[in-house]
Amino acid sequence: MALIVSPPKPLSVSPLKISAPLGGALAFMGLDGCLPLFHGAQGCTAFAVVAMVRHFREAIPLQTTAMDEITTILGGMDNVEQALLNITRRANPKVIGLLSTALTETRGEDMEGDLRVILGRNPELAGVAVVPAATPDYDGSLETGWSKAVEAMIRWLPQGPQISQAEQVNILPGSHLTPGDVEELHAIAEDFGLEPLILPDLSGALDGHLPSGWISTTLGGTSLARVRRMSRSLLTIAVGEHMRGPAEVLRRRTGVPVLVLDRVTGLDPVDRLMVALANVSGRPVPLRYRRQRSQLIDAMLDGQFAFAGRRIALAGEPDLLWSMGRLVSEMGGRVVAAVTTAAAPFLAEFPADRVIVGDFDDLDEQITEAGGCDLLIANSNASQLAGRRGLALFRAGFPVFDRLGAAQRAGAGYRGTRDLIFTLAGALADAGSHLVTEHRHDPAQAAAG
Repeated sequence: MALIVSPPKPLSVSPLKISAPLGGALAFMGLDGCLPLFHGAQGCTAFAVVAMVRHFREAIPLQTTAMDEITTILGGMDNVEQALLNITRRANPKVIGLLSTALTETRGEDMEGDLRVILGRNPELAGVAVVPAATPDYDGSLETGWSKAVEAMIRWLPQGPQISQAEQVNILPGSHLTPGDVEELHAIAEDFGLEPLILPDLSGALDGHLPSGWISTTLGGTSLARVRRMSRSLLTIAVGEHMRGPAEVLRRRTGVPVLVLDRVTGLDPVDRLMVALANVSGRPVPLRYRRQRSQLIDAMLDGQFAFAGRRIALAGEPDLLWSMGRLVSEMGGRVVAAVTTAAAPFLAEFPADRVIVGDFDDLDEQITEAGGCDLLIANSNASQLAGRRGLALFRAGFPVFDRLGAAQRAGAGYRGTRDLIFTLAGALADAGSHLVTEHRHDPAQAAAG
């Protein structure tokens, strides 16, 4: 049992939290032909674009209603209307994700009510699906915004008639899964003879492919036609506790049963995934995955010597923290410091003495209290802390801007878990070598002393 602690700090020092609007915009990137629109100031959009471009190294379509001092006081309905009309005329998107920010939410704008008025008096907007999502910066973090955006997609995008069930399964991936993870889940479902309907699908939009020409909206991802077919699926699989809410909304709307998996990294979680797909498809687990399971068990046996007794510090969104923390704990590592962005109740079962809702400054203090650590797992913003302390840093989460391929790295499934174990074991080995080299006895230096 872990104690969840929220220190009463008046400010954030070396922030860990990523804003909810950015999380919402990231979710809308997984819809085909979409253009996310921030209802707020221009600076909010600029920071989000920079963060996503640095992480994915791709062009990111993101627009703003450009609120100023006057519209912040008098109301931004006219700004929303003008932005929707301009975007529709110039970019011709299939979907516009309208995301609120702290600026408009603090004022108390009725964004959904304004949107109904705008759509009612502008016939030219009839051909585009506008999805409003309330994602103020002061409520939660990246996971919160992602969850709210996916829930808004399910509520506002039309569902087709529930005529009959098809050989398909809905998958709602959490924000902690990379496009590489989503691609792996897609392949696993297909190997069971099922068609996966993934919402949102970053593996189709931000997987690093080169388009044939310039396009001003998202390219790839889940199409509106596939969203309409989700009501005919045999099962909805949600990955991550923050996806439980959207999964329940989909269940109430379509009647499709729901399975929430806390993670898809690790032997037991992937076993649960395989059993669920085997049951819903009526097919046995393919031989290739039986082989991969055996390879994972062998990797766990080999890797236990690298992990046993090693001290790990973790920082990240709640579901990312849970997934990585459970894996290193199962491998024999010991989590001595853990910091997250929101007080998620399920973290009470986290394998550590306490989980602090805070920033990298809190993580630094925890590491000091623990007497140091062997490996730090966090996003690239932890590089200053790692450099100052001389710690090995394994980059995970968002953003990762100082390494290539972070978006394509997969830790899902048997194969992904195996590769992640090997990578973490290598990082621990490098950390150990660094410590040995740093403290190696030098006879010449001793003689000179």
